[in-house]
This record gives sequence, structure tokens and C-alpha cells, in this order.
Amino acid sequence: VQLQASGGGLVQAGGSLRLSCAASGRTFSSYVVGWFRQASGNEREFVAAISRGSSSTPYSDSVKGRFTISRDNAKNTVYLQMNGLKPEDTAVYYCGASSRIISSYYRISNGYDYWGQGTLVTVSS
Repeated sequence: VQLQASGGGLVQAGGSLRLSCAASGRTFSSYVVGWFRQASGNEREFVAAISRGSSSTPYSDSVKGRFTISRDNAKNTVYLQMNGLKPEDTAVYYCGASSRIISSYYRISNGYDYWGQGTLVTVSS
């Protein structure tokens, strides 16, 4: 599967953005998708994930209550709605996908087999 992340940009603190992760392939519904981010000089960190049927949507503590992950399997797309953005949310955001990952690995980047190219989110203060 090929992934393409989009929707990043420059926004003021308190603003909103919606990221999209569009996937190729007809079996997208069988993939777990995760969003991760990497700020300059930092390691890639988990943001959110969504299970195949959307029944499980874990979030990192830093974004819980502000970000919402969702998926539209008919459109082969996963979304990350980001509200209440803070300067510390500034990073390149990546989406990853795996058809074989188990729930205990959702928060671990090595658990994902496919990655998009990343989209830059910049939040100004």
C-alpha cells in the first residue's frame, strides 16, 4: 500500500488543521493506521492510531482531547482533526499503516510497515 499525507500548513496557536492520509489499494480497510510526528532534533513520537473498524482509537496524552482520528474506508483515507493547536505541536506528521500489527504495538513506529512522506505542521505563538 502507498500512503500520501497532506493537509499541513502554518496556523496560529489555538487554530485547527485537518490532516489526511490517503492510501492506494483495495484492502485499505484491513490496515491499522497510525499518525506519528517528528519535531526537529527529536525522535518520532506517537500521536494517534485507528483500528480497522475504528473501534480502537488510542491517543498520546499530549493530544488527547484536542485531536481526533477517523477513517473513511470507502475513500481509503484516514483523517487527523487537530484543534487547539499549540506551538509544541509543530512537527512533520507521518502516517503509517500495517495489516498485521496488534494493538499492543499501535504506539510503536516499528510496528508499521508502510509510511507516507510526511506533512509539515507549523504552529506560531
